[in-house]
Amino acid sequence: MTKPSLPDLLHAAVSAVGGTERPGQVAMAEAVAEAIDDSTHRLIQAGTGTGKSLGYLVPALAHGERVVVATATLALQRQLVERDLPRTVEALHPQLRRRPQFAMLKGRSNYLCLHRLHEGAPQDEEEGLFDQFEAAAPTSKLGQDLLRLRDWADETETGDRDDLTPGVSDRAWSQVSVSSRECLGATKCPYGAECFAEAARERAKLADVVVTNHALLAIDAIEGAPVLPQHEVLIVDEAHELVSRVTGVATGELTPGQVNRAVKRAAKLVDEKTADSLQTASESFERVMELALPGRLEEVPEELGYALAALRDAARDVISAIGSTRDKSVTDEDAVRKQALASVENVHAVAERIIAGSEYDVVWYERHDRFGATLRVAPLSVSGLLREKLFEDRSVVLTSATLKLGGDFNGVAASLGLSPEGVEADDAPVWRGLDVGSPFDYPKQGILYVAKHLATPGREGTRGDMMDELAELIEAAGGRTLGLFSSMRGAKAAAEELRGRLDHPILLQGEETLGELIKNFAADPRTCLFGTLSLWQGVDVPGPSCQLVIMDRIPFPRPDDPLMSARQKSVEEHGGNGFMAVAATHAALLMAQGAGRLVRAAGDRGVVAVLDPRLATARYGSFLKATLPNFWYTTDRNQVRRSLAAIDTAAKADGK
Repeated sequence: MTKPSLPDLLHAAVSAVGGTERPGQVAMAEAVAEAIDDSTHRLIQAGTGTGKSLGYLVPALAHGERVVVATATLALQRQLVERDLPRTVEALHPQLRRRPQFAMLKGRSNYLCLHRLHEGAPQDEEEGLFDQFEAAAPTSKLGQDLLRLRDWADETETGDRDDLTPGVSDRAWSQVSVSSRECLGATKCPYGAECFAEAARERAKLADVVVTNHALLAIDAIEGAPVLPQHEVLIVDEAHELVSRVTGVATGELTPGQVNRAVKRAAKLVDEKTADSLQTASESFERVMELALPGRLEEVPEELGYALAALRDAARDVISAIGSTRDKSVTDEDAVRKQALASVENVHAVAERIIAGSEYDVVWYERHDRFGATLRVAPLSVSGLLREKLFEDRSVVLTSATLKLGGDFNGVAASLGLSPEGVEADDAPVWRGLDVGSPFDYPKQGILYVAKHLATPGREGTRGDMMDELAELIEAAGGRTLGLFSSMRGAKAAAEELRGRLDHPILLQGEETLGELIKNFAADPRTCLFGTLSLWQGVDVPGPSCQLVIMDRIPFPRPDDPLMSARQKSVEEHGGNGFMAVAATHAALLMAQGAGRLVRAAGDRGVVAVLDPRLATARYGSFLKATLPNFWYTTDRNQVRRSLAAIDTAAKADGK
C-alpha cells in the first residue's frame, strides 16, 4: 500500500474542522515532516490564523512513532485533546488505516490523590492525620469545596483538577493532592491500583501523541527521573514561553513559614535533640529574614550564610534520622514521614544550593506586604540545560506566533542554547528557521500608531498627557478597547481615572476571573478591558469588540528585577549588548504578543496604539517595530482618530 501524501492528509484534516487550507499551514506541515524524517530541529514562526495546530499534528500523526506535544497554556492543551486531536484522528483514519491514540499528561499535583481524600492530610498542628472533611465547617467555602471533591471523586474518570467545573480554591485542592515528593508510590499506597496520576502515566505510555505542558517538560529535563514516556519527536508549541517556564521550575525558594512547617512535620519523627536543632536553625533564619531588604545578593551576607549553613546541617540530620524513628502516636506513618521528608529535603536542597554560591545562579530577596520576605535562587541562564537536555536523541520542533525578534530567530535560539542559524558549533545542535507568515493582510487590516508627541514615561507618577490621549482614543473608537499596561498599578490608575471621565464601561483585571472578564468584554463592543501580563498573551476576541489595542509603554523589565538585571550584566561581561539581548528582547516578545491581540480573523480591523514615544525616537525602536506585525505605521494623532471613528461607524452600520 502506498503511503498517503502529506497534502492529501492535511486536506482531509482541514476539511474535517471546517477550515480552509492556507499556504503557511502547508509550508509548516512540510517543514515538520522533513524535520521528523531527517531527525533535525526547526524553529517555525506561524502567525495568527495559520492553523498552527493542524500544521504540526498532521505530520506528527502520519509519522507513526510516539510524539510529545508540550504547550504553555491549559487552554491550548484542552483544545488539542478535546477538539483538534479527536477530529484529526477520525479525518485521517481512512488514509492512514489506523487510529492513533492520544493522551494528556500533567504533573502529579494536578490529579486527585485517593489516599489524601480517604485517609486525610498530615497536619502540622494536629495529632497524626487530620480529617479535612470533619474539620472544615460544611457551611464554609472550604467545607463546600471539599464535599464537592468527595462527590466528584466517585464520578470522575481522570481525577484531573481541570476537569472539575466550577473549580475549587487552591487551599481546598491542596487537601486532596500531593506533590511527586510526597507521593507514597503506587506499590506502597493502598490506593495505588486506582491512582489517577498512575493511570494517566499508563495511558501516556500507550499513546502515539502525548500532550503535556512546559513545566512537566522542564521537570523531565531537570530532575533526571523520566516522567514522560520515550519519544522520537518533541513539538513545543507557544515556544516563546519555554525559557520562562523552565526558569520557574529551576527556581528554589525559602521562607520562614515554609521552614517552620518543615520543623513541625519532622518533630514527631525524630528524637528531641535533632528536632530542637532544626527548630533553633529555623528561628535564626527567621530573624535574618525579618531584616531582609528586597534586591539581589551578589554575595551571601555573613549572617545569612551562617543561618543557611545551620539550616542545611540540621535538615541533613533530620533526613538521616527520619528513616529509623517509630512514634506509636503517629497514625499512617508512611504518609506523615513522606510529607515531612519532602519538606525537609526541599529546605536542605535550597540552603545547600545558595551556600554553594554557583556563578551560574542568581540569589535575591523579595518582600511581600502580607507574606513577608522570601529568599529565591534561580539559574542565570537555562540555555546550557536546554541545549543538553532538550535536543538530545530526538527531533525538536519549536513553534509560536512570536519567534523572530527584531527580524530573525537568533535571539530566541540563543536563549535555547542554540548557535546562530547556519553556524555550526561543536556542542550546539544544528537547526533551521522558517517563517510561514500569516494569512492576514496586516497593512490593510491594522494601523500601528505611536504617540510621538507624548512625554517619555518616567518610573513614577501619573502621566496626565497619556491619560488624555487614552481617553480621546477610546472615545474615537467607541469603546472596543483592550488596554495593556506594563504594571497592575498603571492599569488600576487608568481604570479609576477613566471611569470618572468616560461613559464606557471599563473592566479591570482582578475584579473578576479572567475568563469572565474576557467573556463580558467580547459581549459588549462599548466595553473596555484593562489589565497586565496575562492579557498581553491570553486574549482571543475576534470581531468588533476589540478594535483598539493600547500599550501604555514599552514593557521593559523593571530595572530592579534581580534576575533580568543579572542576565543583562552577564551578557555585558561577555562582550555583548546586555540591554538589547535581555531588556529589548523581553519587550519585543511581549509587544509582539500584545499587538497580536488586534487581528484575530480575516475581517478584523483596528489600531495598535503605543503611548510611548521611544518606539518612534529611540535607536532600539526599529528592533521592536521589526518584531511587530507589518501594520501601516503612523505618528499622526489626527489621522488615527479619523481611522478609529471610521472603523467604529462601519461596525455600528453592521449592527455590531
